[in-house]
Amino acid sequence: MMAMRPFLPLLTFPSVLLSLSLMIVAAADALNESPPRHSGSASASVPAPSQQLCHVSTSYLALAWAVIRQKYQRTLHGQLGFVDMVQLIALCSILQGLRLWRKRSLTQKELPGISDAGHAERMAGGSTKASSRNFVGSSKRDVESTDPSLLKKHSSFKSYTTSFATYPVIRTFYQPHPQADKLPSKPTPLPLLVFIHGLGGSLAQFNPLLTSLVNVAPCLGIDLPGCGRSEFSPTSWDAYTPKALAELLSVVIKQHCDQNEGQGAILIGHSMGCSLSALVASTALSSQAQPNVEVLAVVGICPQVTPPSDKQLALFEKLLLVPTPIFDIWRTWDRRGGPESASVARLVGKDADIEVKKLQVRFNEQSQTAVWRRMASGLLPSRPASKSPEKGMPGVDVWASLKLPLFLIAGEGDSVTKTDQLVKIGRALGKVDRPKSGQSMEAPSPSSEKGTASNRSAEHLPQDQKSQSKASVTELTVIGNEARPHSSVPSYSRRRQVLKTSIFPFPASHGLLYDPATYRTLAGLIHTFLYKHVDTRLSLGWQLQHLSTEGKWDVKNLAKWQAVRPVSEPIAGIFRAMKTLREIDDTHSPDIFVRNWKGRIKAVIDISHESPVYDPKGLDEGGIEYHKFPTVSKIPPTAEEAEDFIKLVDRLRAQTPEPPPEAANDKVLIGVHCHYGFNRTGFFVCCYLIEKEHFGVQQAIEEFAKHRPPGIRHEHFLDQLFVRYCVGLKRAPTL
Repeated sequence: MMAMRPFLPLLTFPSVLLSLSLMIVAAADALNESPPRHSGSASASVPAPSQQLCHVSTSYLALAWAVIRQKYQRTLHGQLGFVDMVQLIALCSILQGLRLWRKRSLTQKELPGISDAGHAERMAGGSTKASSRNFVGSSKRDVESTDPSLLKKHSSFKSYTTSFATYPVIRTFYQPHPQADKLPSKPTPLPLLVFIHGLGGSLAQFNPLLTSLVNVAPCLGIDLPGCGRSEFSPTSWDAYTPKALAELLSVVIKQHCDQNEGQGAILIGHSMGCSLSALVASTALSSQAQPNVEVLAVVGICPQVTPPSDKQLALFEKLLLVPTPIFDIWRTWDRRGGPESASVARLVGKDADIEVKKLQVRFNEQSQTAVWRRMASGLLPSRPASKSPEKGMPGVDVWASLKLPLFLIAGEGDSVTKTDQLVKIGRALGKVDRPKSGQSMEAPSPSSEKGTASNRSAEHLPQDQKSQSKASVTELTVIGNEARPHSSVPSYSRRRQVLKTSIFPFPASHGLLYDPATYRTLAGLIHTFLYKHVDTRLSLGWQLQHLSTEGKWDVKNLAKWQAVRPVSEPIAGIFRAMKTLREIDDTHSPDIFVRNWKGRIKAVIDISHESPVYDPKGLDEGGIEYHKFPTVSKIPPTAEEAEDFIKLVDRLRAQTPEPPPEAANDKVLIGVHCHYGFNRTGFFVCCYLIEKEHFGVQQAIEEFAKHRPPGIRHEHFLDQLFVRYCVGLKRAPTL
């Protein structure tokens, strides 16, 4: 094979690449065949196909890389010719062959027994199809295995039909309010919160917000077709335009809203999801033959309203003409470096936490190129002579038609959607303030923002986050009618146009809805906006007060709960185990807890599955962070839940606020509670002590029992701890 080198310069470059790609695929096939049983020691003297391949491919690696860079630049400038396309196609074949060769080499090393079956399938003509099925199946398994437990538990797969297409398999998340039947449903039921993700995203990105807001109102969300766990079907490009996706969302909302009782919807979108929310809510779309469910408010996280310039449009159109395999090559190149790649930095910033970067890597890998291209194409405006359905993201005219409460959020570190988009949407709405005396109708100047808007927003933030909010800009503008006084039975603020904007300080990025540094504040701001400007029943504090007063919501077995000690002694200098707080209790309510423990407990992790019987806002406003981490009672937490709990605790421990002077000698600890603070709480605490503090299993169990007697009560929880952390235990497959 080395003798071929003198003759290679005589060949044209495309033919060299095509020949080399065929050799790679042949080597991959050879590696996948069963080795002859009679080869004996003679096989050691015969070069392996992989060795022969390396001798040839290494000689042209530098040349191929130079060509890739050259063609990439020519693509950006729209200068690709026929020969260039042939060369790129050949390069695609080479890279695909290398990928196949590597995959099959690893497969044979790990599972040598499958080579015969693979050879038989290939001889039957099923090699290419099987490879495709394996690739799609692997990607789908990754999406399923990493799907948050909250979404898994309340998701189903449904088919929806619109005037554009039939979408056969759409992952649909729907969770009713846990206490809906005990809350007032007149004049209308609680509004439905609808979550809409953006281009290349999925519903899983909303999981941190959903964890907080599912206790406030019924929640609905889907994975758009081809995203997350939804099937990529249909494949028609017209089915992925903003108008088509907005109609799909309208159909989904109609099927889950109680229209007979007048239930309305509140749309919460991210990035492209903001544009889809605006379309669904706009008067133009709601004036269709079949009326939509009434949209009561829109929350836009990182919205975009400015269309691309003519130059940008021409460039994007050329890029979308590049075939999917070549586009995949660029995406792979863009993702090189993993968490430190350009694709990750673009969305979450270079200085993001490593766990956020890893999360973004996963989201990027789960995004399908074919789906991304269709949705991106739909966002580009139609040419005047185009015969395709109307495309393009909603412009200022659509946003200007939104005569309802509107909350827009952006991050100063967002390089995808800039903060100036909020100003442009405000102008489109005819941003005419009705100022009080002494207030200006213009936007606050940079010098005045720190002393006015920023301070107002800081009033609603936890103590440890007030320092971050000093650079933020939060402006509240009321347009139209003034707020109506609250009646004894709460009612909607329908068609009262309100505009509220919040800009998170740098380095808040495009991923602020799933970044631990920002998502808690974001959830709090959204919650406050909903009950102040849409419906007072959406206040969790109001709901708890109503249920407690009516005797409809309280702790299970009040006498048993009262007999349990509220807070344990320090456990390993890290934790305090607790029982759940009770809003109307005289000794263990949020207000009393803050007075007693502020400066000694920095955060409370609520691992109960149910909605808490207290308002967490009382903790946050008192300077103690609240984190909801729902788990199912009576069942030992899974390994994945334990891993996420450990990451959360590590993140909290990394934050070291200075204790107040009166508690300078006390170590600031982390409170953890389920209902009584024994079984699930003890299990998680022991997992942390074993994995991070190097306790033995029995030692960790005894440490917890010593400071929270009698310790873990359920025997199957103790058994699971020993099984999970038994050193040297090997598990055989179930036969």
